[in-house]
Amino acid sequence: MLLPRLSSLLCLAGLATLPVTSAYNGDENIKSIPLRTHSLSPPYLDSDFQSRWFDFGGDAIIRADKYIRLTADRPSQQGWIFSRVPLTATNWEIEVEFKIHGEGNLHGDGFAMWLTKQRATQGPVFGSTDNFEGLGIFFDTYKNNRPGTSFPYVMAMMGDGKTSYDQAHDGKANEVAGCSARGLRGASIPTKARLTYFQDKSLTLDLQYKSEDTWTNCFTLNAPEANIAIPAVSYLGFSAETGELSDNHDIISVKAQNLYSIGGNSAGAGSGRGPSNNARQDRARVKVPKKGGSWGWFLFKVVLFLAAVVGAYVGFTAYRTRQRYSRF
Repeated sequence: MLLPRLSSLLCLAGLATLPVTSAYNGDENIKSIPLRTHSLSPPYLDSDFQSRWFDFGGDAIIRADKYIRLTADRPSQQGWIFSRVPLTATNWEIEVEFKIHGEGNLHGDGFAMWLTKQRATQGPVFGSTDNFEGLGIFFDTYKNNRPGTSFPYVMAMMGDGKTSYDQAHDGKANEVAGCSARGLRGASIPTKARLTYFQDKSLTLDLQYKSEDTWTNCFTLNAPEANIAIPAVSYLGFSAETGELSDNHDIISVKAQNLYSIGGNSAGAGSGRGPSNNARQDRARVKVPKKGGSWGWFLFKVVLFLAAVVGAYVGFTAYRTRQRYSRF
């Protein structure tokens, strides 16, 4: 296990040069390009035991062949991981495989997924800073004071940079959407979360924890009814915290994709992988450059220019010949 000591130098962001694939099964109009700058997979670190795109801190440790452990199953731990470069894509999808598990009958507290202006700052909200600006998704495994709610509970909060997280009531005062997810902790299958965002249109969270390859919609927020204005410059992060009770909070992999639409339709969101007809009518429009025609037009102009040059040369030669013979 390694605890990296990473520098804070900012690396240039870029898209992975991988084939374009469909972002939604059954909808060929929505495409995706992988974002290498915001993705993670084993061994997580480069050859010099550093990460090119992420910083780690607090009690986070790395098992290069298995996981990034934000906290171990020990009391009073806090660990975090944050991207070094901001996520500036207009529309995107982030799929995270994680694992929450431990040996005790009592466990806590949980972990968070962040898309915020702040980054790499340890604090009291699931291991990260309070009064954040942006989006926080909280995977809360310990119930403090929220009657009538089944835990684990997953909820979203849109921070304005001034409002504190309602820790005494498990975020009840801050919640914009959420769902109970019994079985999320200690599941026998890979547990995953998939967050899909279309700027100024929709925000959708789907979970996989009941059975493999089966997604359960946790929530879908649509504008303008809901505030889903994630900052244009925001950093992707994960953090976790334990108190008197503890758990292992592991990040297994992160798969980030930039989404766009083709064929004259606009990109939209709905629960699951197949947007409904109504959702398709409400997609965010993203212009895609046309791939065909540009090189052909360039070559045509080159040939036309060469023909003009040759024509001018032939005309000039004929003119000089006529001038020469006119003297005799």
